[in-house]
Amino acid sequence: MTRPFHHPRLEEITLDGLLHALSDPIRRQIVFNLVGCEGKSCNKTFEGLAPSTLSFHYKVLRETGLVRSEKKGVEVINFIRKEEIESKFPDLLKKVYQFHHPTNVKEQ
Repeated sequence: MTRPFHHPRLEEITLDGLLHALSDPIRRQIVFNLVGCEGKSCNKTFEGLAPSTLSFHYKVLRETGLVRSEKKGVEVINFIRKEEIESKFPDLLKKVYQFHHPTNVKEQ
């Protein structure tokens, strides 16, 4: 029997934890790939990474509260906790996205 995933409650999510998780470019890309989708399998989100490396990145994202993971058969489906993060840290993900993808930001 597999262990259930640990997902921190909203009040346990910290800015330091989120910034640590988002400091890695691979984890940022994983988060932005998940935004706006119903959920993706761990092994279909980021091509070219070893499964153990990808699993590690998802664990960091899950333990900091950015991602919720659900086991569906043999796959793990991941969801961004965007609404929850936005309620506690308004516009954080938007700002990080702007710096991660500077060419998508219009000059003012």
